[in-house]
Amino acid sequence: MILLRRLLGDVLRRQRQRQGRTLREVSSSARVSLGYLSEVERGQKEASSELLSAICDALDVRMSELMREVSDELALAELAQSAAATPSEPVPTAVRPMLGSVSVTGVPPERVTIKAPAEAVDVVAA
Repeated sequence: MILLRRLLGDVLRRQRQRQGRTLREVSSSARVSLGYLSEVERGQKEASSELLSAICDALDVRMSELMREVSDELALAELAQSAAATPSEPVPTAVRPMLGSVSVTGVPPERVTIKAPAEAVDVVAA
């Protein structure tokens, strides 16, 4: 099962780490406890829209950008999950490109192409 809170936490952590910031810095700026922010990043707590807004403001990231990255991760997780559900095909290697938008189309059943406006990544079942 794909947990949205885990995907969201992973994306938040990556955003924070890209900026070289600590949990303490972001939690202070967002006015949320360090422990709670840590639990959100680890996917253990569901963040409210108000909390997400405060964290995005603290990270200087638009919520739409955050949600787009979460959506991209979700599309890839669903793709991997559907490939795993087909017993004759192995699960493709996880590919996590930073894409603006993703569309997934099947090209024969053993090959899936993930396309974005600026780049395309092929995920090929072995």
